[in-house]
Amino acid sequence: QVQLVESGGGLVQAGGSLRLSCAASGDTICISAMGWYRQAPGKERELVAAITNGGSTNYVDSVKGRFTISRDNARNTLYLQMNSLKPEDTAEYYCVADKTIAAIRWGPDYWGQGTQVTVSS
Repeated sequence: QVQLVESGGGLVQAGGSLRLSCAASGDTICISAMGWYRQAPGKERELVAAITNGGSTNYVDSVKGRFTISRDNARNTLYLQMNSLKPEDTAEYYCVADKTIAAIRWGPDYWGQGTQVTVSS
């Protein structure tokens, strides 16, 4: 089993920045790919960004150029640097992990509890 614990959410004004962190523990040898999902009230959950063990990344179009996903493999920690935040970025953000990027896209095995990001206009 793998446990994921997010931190770093909060309230920020439009144009501001936040950095989310996700600490992985447990049987971390089982996971290679990690990512961030978000879900806003009344909307479907969407994959925001994902990263492989080797550092290859991909992003949903709406955050390209504003968000950066990274990871520290030695510390088993995932990050999401969010700049130029917009009110439409308001959502619960979830850290996820699994063996492959495909699994991250289609249904990751491991989820964190979520952290709320609220962007005021």
